[in-house]
Amino acid sequence: MSDSQDNAYRAPGGESGPPGARHRRGWLGLVVALLVIALVVIAGIVPRRRARAELANQTNQLAVPNVAVVKPQAGAPQTEIILPGNLQAYSDSPIYARTNGYLKKWYVDIGGRAKAGQLLAEIETPEVDQQLDQARADLNTARANYDLSKITQERYADLLKTDSVSKQDVDNANGDFEAKKAMVASADSNVRRLEELQSFEKVYAPFDGVITARNTDIGHLINSGAGSPATELFHIAAIQTLRVYINVPQDYSQSAKPGLKADLEFQEFPGRRFQGTLVRTAQAIDVASRTLLVEVDVDNRNGELLPGAYAQVHLKVPTSVRTLILPVSALIFRSQGLQVGTVDKNNRAVLKPVTLGHDMGSTVEVVSGLSPDDTVMTNPPDSLITGEEVRIVSATAAPASNPAPNAEY
Repeated sequence: MSDSQDNAYRAPGGESGPPGARHRRGWLGLVVALLVIALVVIAGIVPRRRARAELANQTNQLAVPNVAVVKPQAGAPQTEIILPGNLQAYSDSPIYARTNGYLKKWYVDIGGRAKAGQLLAEIETPEVDQQLDQARADLNTARANYDLSKITQERYADLLKTDSVSKQDVDNANGDFEAKKAMVASADSNVRRLEELQSFEKVYAPFDGVITARNTDIGHLINSGAGSPATELFHIAAIQTLRVYINVPQDYSQSAKPGLKADLEFQEFPGRRFQGTLVRTAQAIDVASRTLLVEVDVDNRNGELLPGAYAQVHLKVPTSVRTLILPVSALIFRSQGLQVGTVDKNNRAVLKPVTLGHDMGSTVEVVSGLSPDDTVMTNPPDSLITGEEVRIVSATAAPASNPAPNAEY
C-alpha cells in the first residue's frame, strides 16, 4: 500500500484507524463518563439515605416515652387520721350568788384548787337577816294563836257533850283551829325559805376543780339576778380529766367506736404524746359537715394539760376496705375521670380508671380500679394513650410512704 493510501485512513485530528474503531471508542468513553457520574451520584445519595434512616430510627426511639414505674403498696389494716381538737374541762361551771348583799370575803383566787363543798366567799345580807327575824316573830305569833285556838276547840268539844254550847259554836271553834294551824305552817315555810336564802350568804364549790376566774372583790354589791342581770362571781373547771371533741369524717364513722385509743400532740410538748380514749359518739352524722362528733377523754391528774389548749388528735381507725398506696404523681387528671397509667408485659401502656380514698399528701389511697400486680407509671406523659409503647427506665417496689398512712384534716 502506498503512502498516499495510508494517509487516507488518518483522522483529521491525527488519529488513525478505521471508522468503526473510532465509533466504539466514543461509546466507551461515554459509558465511562456515565459510570463516573453514577458513582458520584450514588456516593452522594447512599449516605443521605443512611442518615435519613438513622434520623428516622432515632426519631422513633425518642418518640417512645421513658417512664419510671412502681408496684402499688398494700394499705395498712388501720389508718391513723389526724384531727384538730380543743381541750375542755370535764366539768365547767360559772358560780353565781343566790342572794343580794355585799361581798364580805373571798377565800380562793384564780388558779386555786377547790374541793367540792369548800367555802369560796361570804356575802353580807342585812335585808335577808331582818326578813328572817321578822318571819320568826310571825311564826311565834302564829304558834301562839294556834295554841289558843287548839285549847278553845278542845273546850268546845267537851261542852258539846253536855249540850252547853251549840253545834255551830263547836264548828266555828274547829274552823278557827284549822285556820290557825295553816297559818303556822305558812309562817314556818316562810322561815325555812329565808333560812335557805340566808344560807346562800356562803358560796361553796360545787365540785373539785380549779378556779379559772374571779369576777368580784370585797365590798362589791352582789345581785342575785332579780330585776337585773346577775354577775358571775367565780368560774370553776374540773381538770382531772379533760374532754376533746373532734369531728370524724363520715368515711371513718363506722370505725369510730367507744374504746378506740387516741394520741394527742401539743406544740408545747414536742416529741410527747398523751393517750386518750374515745368514750362516746353523737350517733348521728352532721348534715352540714358530714362528720361524726366524738368525745375523747384524757387523764390529767398531774395537771400538765390546760383546758382550752389546741391539740392534734391521732386516731387509729381500722379499715374495712382493702386499699393500695400510690404516689400522687401517678395520677392522670382528664375529662374521662381520674386514671393511672400501667405497663403490660409487652411494654404497652394501659390506662385504668381508679377511685381514690384519702389523700395523704405525697401519696393517695386507691380503693378500686387497681390490683397489687399492676405496674404503675409514676410520672406518665400528658399525651399517654392506651396501647402506646413505653420504655421502662427504673422501677421500685413501693412508693415512698409510711406503712400506716396518715390522713390529716
